[in-house]
Amino acid sequence: MNIFHQTLLSAVSAGLLFSSSLALAKTEPQTWDVTPVAAKAVYQTNPAIELTLEQIMADPDWLGRSPQNAFWSADSSQVFYQQKRAGSELRDWYHRPLDASDNGLAVPLSQLHQMGASSVEYSADRQLQAWVFEGNIFVRKADGQIIQVTRSNTSFSDPQFLTDNRLVYRQGWTFFSVDLSTGLSSELISLKTEDEPKAPAIPSGYLAQEQHKLIEYVAKTQRSNKEQYEAKEALRSANPAMAPTAAYFGKDQQIVDASLSPKADYLLVAVRKAKPRNEKDIMPNYITANGDIAAQPVRWRVNDFKPEPQRLLLVSLTDGSQYPLSYTSLPGYNEDVLAEVKAENAKAKGEKYKSSKIIRDIGLMTDWYWSQSAMRWHNSGDQVAIMLKALDNKDRWIATVDFDKKILVPQHRLQDKAWVNYAFNDFGWFNSSETLYFLSEESGYSHLYSKALTSRKAKKLTRGTFEISDPTLTADDNYIYFKANVAHPGIYEVYRLNMTNEDTEQLTRLGGMTDFTLSPDEQKLLLTHSTNLMPEDLYLMAAKPEADVVRLTDTVSDEFKQLPLVAPQVVAVPSSHTAQPVFSKVYYPADYKQGEPRRAVIFNHGAGYLQNSDLGWSGYFREFLFHNLLAQQGYVVLDMDYRASKGYGRNWRTAIYRQMGTPEIEDLADGVNWLVDNANIDRNRIGTYGGSYGGFMTFMALFKQPDLFQAGAALRPVSDWAYYNHPYTSNILNTPDIDPIAYERSSPIYFSQGLTKPLLINAPMVDDNVFFQDVVRLVQRLIEQEKQDFETAIYPVEPHGFRQPSSWLDEYRRIYKLFEENL
Repeated sequence: MNIFHQTLLSAVSAGLLFSSSLALAKTEPQTWDVTPVAAKAVYQTNPAIELTLEQIMADPDWLGRSPQNAFWSADSSQVFYQQKRAGSELRDWYHRPLDASDNGLAVPLSQLHQMGASSVEYSADRQLQAWVFEGNIFVRKADGQIIQVTRSNTSFSDPQFLTDNRLVYRQGWTFFSVDLSTGLSSELISLKTEDEPKAPAIPSGYLAQEQHKLIEYVAKTQRSNKEQYEAKEALRSANPAMAPTAAYFGKDQQIVDASLSPKADYLLVAVRKAKPRNEKDIMPNYITANGDIAAQPVRWRVNDFKPEPQRLLLVSLTDGSQYPLSYTSLPGYNEDVLAEVKAENAKAKGEKYKSSKIIRDIGLMTDWYWSQSAMRWHNSGDQVAIMLKALDNKDRWIATVDFDKKILVPQHRLQDKAWVNYAFNDFGWFNSSETLYFLSEESGYSHLYSKALTSRKAKKLTRGTFEISDPTLTADDNYIYFKANVAHPGIYEVYRLNMTNEDTEQLTRLGGMTDFTLSPDEQKLLLTHSTNLMPEDLYLMAAKPEADVVRLTDTVSDEFKQLPLVAPQVVAVPSSHTAQPVFSKVYYPADYKQGEPRRAVIFNHGAGYLQNSDLGWSGYFREFLFHNLLAQQGYVVLDMDYRASKGYGRNWRTAIYRQMGTPEIEDLADGVNWLVDNANIDRNRIGTYGGSYGGFMTFMALFKQPDLFQAGAALRPVSDWAYYNHPYTSNILNTPDIDPIAYERSSPIYFSQGLTKPLLINAPMVDDNVFFQDVVRLVQRLIEQEKQDFETAIYPVEPHGFRQPSSWLDEYRRIYKLFEENL
C-alpha cells in the first residue's frame, strides 16, 4: 500500500464508509442516509493563509491540472491521459504504466497515433481493435502490430468490424469496407440528399416537343445522353468491380444518423427535412480583431424553432431497396398527450379545446445532450434496437425491426407526463442472447432493466431510491458495472450486477465522486476520483469487491494543498412542500456559534438539472473557494440542490414542469428558515446569488418573494424562457405557441415589478447560450417601472462561461461588495 492509498483511506475511514455488499435487486427500496456528512482534509494545510479574490479568480492552473480524457491501453498495462499545458489552452498526452511511481511521461508527438483512443471498436473475436486518430483510421492486431488504414487530410469516422472481420468506416455519409488481408477498399453505399437521377427524357411542353422534332442536333444529343446513362447502368448491374448505386433520399433532406448491420446487408437511416438557419438569430460582437462589429450566428430560440419529424428507412445493400418503417406500431403514437395543457391555455383565452387523435412527430433519441447512437445492432447482425422519442418530449420507445415484414416491433415504452429525461438512456444488447438491457426512470429512479425479445415485459434488475448511470457490460455477459449513489445521494461509488444471481456488489468505498473505466481485459478499473476538498486524479483497482485502491496520479499543486479550506457539510434541509429533504452544502465559519446572529449567503447552482451538493470536486470550484473566503470572514453559506436538481429521482427533477421558479424558490425559503433555526443566522442579513439558471432563480426570488433576501446577484441570467433554446426549454415548458401560460408563469420579466431589494445583474455580451438580449430587455423593463435598486455590469469579451481572470475578478468583487454593503 503506497502513501497515496494510505492518505485516501484515512479520509474514507474518517467518516465516509457505508454498508457492505448490497443485494439491491432483492431488497425493498432503500432510504438515503440524511446524517450530515463532509469530506475530510487530506493534505497538511497552513491555517495562517487567508484567501483573496485575486488568488481565487486567477488562472486556475494554480490549483493543479487534473488528468482529462483518460483511457486504457489495448493491453491493459498502462493508461493515457491529457493534461492542460501550464499557461495555455493546449493539452498534452501522457502515459502512465501501472507499475510506475510517478505521474507518467509525455507521449512524443511521433507516437500519438499508436495510443488508441477512449472509444475503440473490437472485432467479434476481440483480436482486432480500430480507432480514429486525427481523422484517420488505425487498426491494432492482437500481436500489437498497428495498421494505418487511411492517410488523408479528409476526415474519416465510425470504424466498425463486420461479422466477416472486414473493417467499415465512413467519409461523410459514404461507407467503405476494407479487407485487411488484401487491403482492398470498397464503397458499400453512399447516402445522398438529392433526387435520384433518371435517364434523360424529352422535356415536356409544346416548344420542347417541337424543338426535339425539328432540330436534329437536339434529338441526336438527347439520344446520346440516354444511351450513355443506360450503358453505365448496365455496366454497374453486370460488373462486380463497379461501386454500387448510391441511396437517394431527396433534395432538401438532412441525414440525422445511419447505422450499418454487422452483416452489411441492411442500413438503417433517419432523415428529416433540412431546416435553413434563422437569420434573425445573431449576436453582435463589439470587440473584434479588425475593429468592426461582427454579427455572429447563434442558435434558434424556442419561440422560433419547430423540430422536423424524422423518417426511418431500412435500406437493403443487396438491391438498394428502401423500406419506410412506420411509427404506427408504437403504442401512443397518435395520442393527444398535451390535451390538458391545450385545454387550459384555450380556457385562458375564452375558448374551448376539443381533443382528438393526432399523429405525433417522432425521431431518434439523438440530441446535443446524448452521444451514443440511438440505433444498436446485435453483434450477430440479426437484430437491431432503435431508441425513438416523441418530439413533444413525453414518450421514449425502444423498438426492434421485423426484417421480413419491414415493420417496427415495440419492445418498451417510457412515458412521462412532464418530460422524458435526456439522461439515463443507455441501452444495448447482451452479447450471447437476443436480450436488451437499458436504463429507465419508470420507477422514479434510474434503474437497470432487461428484456428478452420473447418476453412481453421488461425485467427490473435493480431497485432502490438511488440513480444508476454508465452501465458497462462485460464480454461474457456475466456482469454489468455501473455508478450509483446508493448510500447517500451525494456519494457515487462503483458497483457491479452479477447476472448469474442478480446480486449487486459494491466495488469502491472511497466517498466523494468516483467514475470508472473497465480495462480491455476486464480485470481492472481505472477510477477518476475526487472529494469536495480534493480535485480529480486517477486511481487503480482490481475489478472485484474489497480490492485495494492505488493512486496513479497526483496533479494537485502544493499551493492548493496548503489552503485551510472549510469542508462543507452536506445536510438534509427539511422541506415544507415535499417528503424529501433538500440536500445542501453548508459552509460554517470556525466560530459560527459564538456571538450575535450572523449573516449568510445562499448560492444557486446553474444548469437546473445539475447536482452540486455532492461530495465530489465541484465544477463550480471558484464559487467553492469564494464560499471558503466568505466563511473565513464569518459568513455561513448554503448551497442547495433545489427541486429540479440531478441525483434525486424523477419527481425531484420534474417538480418544475410548467412552473420554473416556483418550487425552487420555495426550497430557498426553506433554506432561509433552516439557516435561522440551525446556524445562528439573522433573517434580515441573508443574500443570494447564482449564474445562468442560478441567475434566473435570483431574479425569481427577488421579484416574487422580495422579503426573502436582502440583496441578490444574477449572473448571465435568463429573464424570458421564450428566448432560450428549444432542446432544453421545450422539455420543461412545452413551446410558447402551445403553452404560453407556462412561459408567463416561469419568466422573471413578468414579475420584475416586485423588486424592492438591491440587485446586481452581471451579463456577458457574447453569450451564445443565454443571450445578452435577456438582460437588455429586463433592464429596459426595470427602467420603465422606475426601479432604482439595481445595477448592471457588462462584460464585452465574455461568453457564457467567463474565460478571462480579470472578468472573473471584476464580477466577484462586485458580488462581494453587494453582500458587504447590504448584509
